[in-house]
Amino acid sequence: MSLLHALILGLLQGFTEFLPISSSGHLVLAGHFLGVRDAGIVFEVFVHFGTLLAIVAVFHRDILNLVRAFFSLFDRRLSWKTRYDTETDFRLMLYIVLATLPAVIVGLLFENKIEAAFENSRFVALALILTAILLGLTYYKRKGGKDLTLGNTLIMGIAQAMAIMPGISRSGSTISFGLFAGLRGDQAARFSFLLSIPAVLGATLLKVRDLAGMPVEGSYLLALAVGTIAAFLAGYVAIRWMLRILRHGNLYWFAPYCLLLGLLALLHL
Repeated sequence: MSLLHALILGLLQGFTEFLPISSSGHLVLAGHFLGVRDAGIVFEVFVHFGTLLAIVAVFHRDILNLVRAFFSLFDRRLSWKTRYDTETDFRLMLYIVLATLPAVIVGLLFENKIEAAFENSRFVALALILTAILLGLTYYKRKGGKDLTLGNTLIMGIAQAMAIMPGISRSGSTISFGLFAGLRGDQAARFSFLLSIPAVLGATLLKVRDLAGMPVEGSYLLALAVGTIAAFLAGYVAIRWMLRILRHGNLYWFAPYCLLLGLLALLHL
């Protein structure tokens, strides 16, 4: 892999992981058109780590509070019900854990089919068109203002499970369903990005497991560094930009792009 390819794929991973335009779809199509059919599992681990660092950089205070809330589970001085009723961070931590379960179940049950979808560029193009339709429908969303609840966060978790398929945007799906459930745009985006932490971390750890015994050539290390830094910087910018855009809830702005990309990909595959 050349440094240019590493830079392009790292930037794509970083930007599209958090913009509602499907990182997996862009990487599959970019690999197809750049001739990089398999960037390698080592490269995937490093660019995912880059996007994870971007989330930590933006939400480090929230993450620290969530970690504290998790360890409070083992504190017997207050019951879980009392903490749930009185502590916002404790409720948020439980919502993230429960909303992650649908993606875990889908990933385990349909692992082979999901992997096969990543090899099908035409499927990815059609999924991008589906993403465009979903984003377009947010134009008709209800007025936001509801608080996070077990119900609306589980809806977002189900949307995240759907987005395991390449071409269906994880952030686009979760934020869209959050808007449909009555959340404000910035509120839905914040939960979506925090919800991505277990998903990105889990995917990274699974790939790290597969790295055991795999040699990495010295000439490849520079490409890994370039891709990781690019993914981190692009991810940081994308998160900040999305939070600003979604204060107004205008997720449908991205629908024409996904539709055009999907149609162009179908015509050229």
